[in-house]
Amino acid sequence: MAFELVAAIIAAFACGGMMHLVRRLSGRALPAWTVSAAAALGLIGTTVYLEYNWFDRVSAELPEGMTVVWQSQEVSALRPWTMAAPMTTRFIAMNTRDIAAHPNNANLRMAQLFNFVRWQPMDNTLMVFDCAAGRQVLVTEGISITEDGQLQGTDWVTAAENDQFQATACGTA
Repeated sequence: MAFELVAAIIAAFACGGMMHLVRRLSGRALPAWTVSAAAALGLIGTTVYLEYNWFDRVSAELPEGMTVVWQSQEVSALRPWTMAAPMTTRFIAMNTRDIAAHPNNANLRMAQLFNFVRWQPMDNTLMVFDCAAGRQVLVTEGISITEDGQLQGTDWVTAAENDQFQATACGTA
C-alpha cells in the first residue's frame, strides 16, 4: 500500500512537472491550470494502472506450488472504468505441494487455501475433498474426520461440474 501511495505521488509530480516545463517552453501560452490537470491525470492514471495490475503482481509472487483456483472480478459505479473492463479484486490460491491424503482413504484429500483480497490481509483455511464422490467442505470448528475417513460435524457440499478447487486438489486440473 505504501508503495502504491509513493508511486502515485511521484507520478503526479512528474506529470505536473512535465506540464510546467511545457508551459514555460511555450512562453506561458498554456493556462496555469494545465499543470494541476496534468498532475491529477498522472495521479489517477497511476492509481487505475496499479488497481488493474494488483492481481498480476500478487499472483506472480506466489511461491512454486501455489495455484490460483478462483478469482473475482468487480464492477463498481465508484470506479466507472470497471464497467468497461472489470478488475480482479479477490482471488484464492491452493497450496498444491502440501495436499494431504487420508491414510485410510486415498480419495479423501485436504488442501490449504489462501484468500487474497485487495486492501486486506491474506487469510487461509483448509478444505477437505472427497475425490471419488466429487464433494468438498471447508474445515471449521467442530468438524472432525474419523479414522476410516467419515466426516462428522457438517455436511458435504457437492462440487460443481467444472469446479477448479476439486480439479486441482484431486489432480485432474
